[in-house]
Formats: sequence, C-alpha cells, structure tokens
Amino acid sequence: MLHYLISPKYFYQLANQLIPIAWIICLFAFSYGLIDGLIFAPADYQQGEAYRIIYIHVPCAVLSLSVFMIMAIAAVVYLIWKIKLADIIAKVSAPIGASFTLLALLTGALWGKPMWGTWWIWDARLTAELILLFIYMAIILVRSAIQNTDAAGRAAGILTLVGIIDIPIVHYSVNWWNTLHQKASLLQFAKPTLDPSMLVPLLAMLVAFFAYYVALLLMKSRHELMLREAEARRIQSLLSHTRSKINHAASS
Repeated sequence: MLHYLISPKYFYQLANQLIPIAWIICLFAFSYGLIDGLIFAPADYQQGEAYRIIYIHVPCAVLSLSVFMIMAIAAVVYLIWKIKLADIIAKVSAPIGASFTLLALLTGALWGKPMWGTWWIWDARLTAELILLFIYMAIILVRSAIQNTDAAGRAAGILTLVGIIDIPIVHYSVNWWNTLHQKASLLQFAKPTLDPSMLVPLLAMLVAFFAYYVALLLMKSRHELMLREAEARRIQSLLSHTRSKINHAASS
C-alpha cells in the first residue's frame, strides 16, 4: 500500500486532483482575508493602521517556519528510507520557504519603521529569522553545486537537520530574551490575544498562504518528478544500448 502511495503514477493523479482545489481555496481565502483585514477590521488602538501589515507578515513568518519543518521531515524520510518523492518535496520547498522568509523580513521592516523608528534592528527574532534565510540559501546552493542527485539530496538533508535548531530559536526568542519584537498573539497555548474582528481575517490569510504553498509544492514536485523519471529512462536507454554494443562485439 505504501509503495503505491509514493509511486509516481499515483502522485501524478493526486497532484492533478489537488492542485485546482488548492488554488481555489487560496483565491477565496486570500480575497476574504485581504478585504476583511484591510477594509473592515478596526484599527489597532496602539499601532493604528500600521498593524494591518500583519495580514501579510504573520502568514509569511509562519510559513517560513512551517515549510522548513516539512523539509526536515522529508529529509529524515529520504535519509532513512531513500524515498525519492521525499527528496523532491524537500528540494522544491526550499525556494518557496526562502521566499516566505524574505517576505517576512521585508514586511517586518515596513512595520518596524513606524513602530520602532528604524527599518532594521538586531533584535533576537529578526536576527534568527535572517539566519533562517541564510540556511535556506545554503541548502539551495548545496543542491545546485552537487551534480549527483542522490549526493545532493543527502547533503541538503543533513544541512536541513542541522539548521532545524534555528526554528525554536525563531519561535521562542521573544520569550527567552529581552526583545523589542512583540510576543506571540496567535501561535501560543493560551487564547489568542487578537480581537475576533482582526483574528478571523488573519486566519483566512494563513489558510490562503498555506494553500498557495501546497499548490506550488504539488506543481513543482510533479515537474521535478517528471524530469527525474525522464532522466532515469534516458540513462537506462544508454545503458541498454551500451550493453547491446558490448554483446554484439563479443559475439562477433
């Protein structure tokens, strides 16, 4: 059963079914979240209208961590069981996660200027998030530098597992150190501190961004799997042709 679930044929079928659904969810959730968050949600009593950047910043920040966790799980699966699809998921997720991380930093800078009076400060969370971006970039560079697919997957997987130490640092930095960054108002064990009129559109944006990630993941994974299957068939054809020539030369 597991062999069937991870087979390329089944993945193609599943991806073809889920991609349109993911895009529809993304479109509706994004439209609702953006309109409700930017137009109908009230202004914050302390931050005023500037707080509305959270409807982009928070989903990007959450996805920057979530995507890396998915990559780490995929890396473990690939390193232990050598499942090709797991390596593909890890590979295509890296540029997406890096994009989310970069957007989180940029939108954080847009929020920081009116709130802190500066675009950037070496705050614990900001610094840890910047380090996460560097880790993403290092993983991408390692894969591009190693030609052998299996070796690249192993090296990137090991680097991903080493880099996962930064994830709890990003998340808990505001609690561990004296930091300017505000404490979590959504991802916490206690009840979220946001008013429902602000929280609902934020949750909708989180759904939209996650659906966007799923759609891109499936599309890029399907494409990468097709390229690897084509390459495998090409190599197999070359090997078969070489063996035929050797056998023909030996018989003559």
